[in-house]
Amino acid sequence: MKVLNDLIAQLEGYYDVFIVFLPKFIIGILFAFLVYKILKIFEKRILKYLDSKTEDKLLINFLDGVMDIGLMIFAIFVFLYSIGQTGLASGILGAATFTSVVIGFAFKDIAENFLAGVIMAFNRPFRVGDYVMTGSVEGSIVEMSLRETHIKTADGKDVFVPNGQIIKTPLYNYTIDGYLRGNFMVGVSYDSEIESVRAIILDIVKSIPGVLNENKLPRTHVKNLNTNTVDIEVHYWINTFDKRYSGLEIKSLAQTQVIEALNKAEVGMPANIVELKNYSK
Repeated sequence: MKVLNDLIAQLEGYYDVFIVFLPKFIIGILFAFLVYKILKIFEKRILKYLDSKTEDKLLINFLDGVMDIGLMIFAIFVFLYSIGQTGLASGILGAATFTSVVIGFAFKDIAENFLAGVIMAFNRPFRVGDYVMTGSVEGSIVEMSLRETHIKTADGKDVFVPNGQIIKTPLYNYTIDGYLRGNFMVGVSYDSEIESVRAIILDIVKSIPGVLNENKLPRTHVKNLNTNTVDIEVHYWINTFDKRYSGLEIKSLAQTQVIEALNKAEVGMPANIVELKNYSK
């Protein structure tokens, strides 16, 4: 009976503590929520201002993610301090410092990818839509998160590359300045007038819609002297910012019209010749 009475007395004590603590808890929740909402308004205004000043959507998205995490942590500490748990808040802060070291060793790759994301967010080696190659992955940048970069390959695959891998390996950005060079090879016979053939090819390539004809002119040069053909390599430039033209379509159209023009000019384009000899005894 005495045990039951002690238990009831203890529960009543917990109830009294709960009744006293409940208003603080509710006020703490409301205050932390209010602080979070106010800071969220400032965050949106800051991001909106940055968005109007830069076209770098990757940086904006990255900062949005970092600020959201920071605001959430700050709101938790505001809640703890508002309910009088300053010791708990200080303990969590101290434990977080120690824990961050332990977690840093345990999840080294995750920390590495996060730091790489921070570096790339401010260094900006690429933008949304840029065509890049890193390692064996080649495609267009879709977005960058705190841990990985989303790349869509030319054949439609979605590849998520860890940010640390991009930092540690060479990154080839083919479209950061908007210019991309295309090329193809034409093999003609040795009895052709090479300079005349080059002139025909240049005239055709310059007339292709989407090929630049100002500061970056199309060019041709003799590449190889093969057994049966003289290889003429053709270079041209396109503006990747101009979405009216497709790089693949420009190359296809240029090659098709060059072949038609050379056939019309009766320029020989022989195939490889294989000579078979039969030595009879």
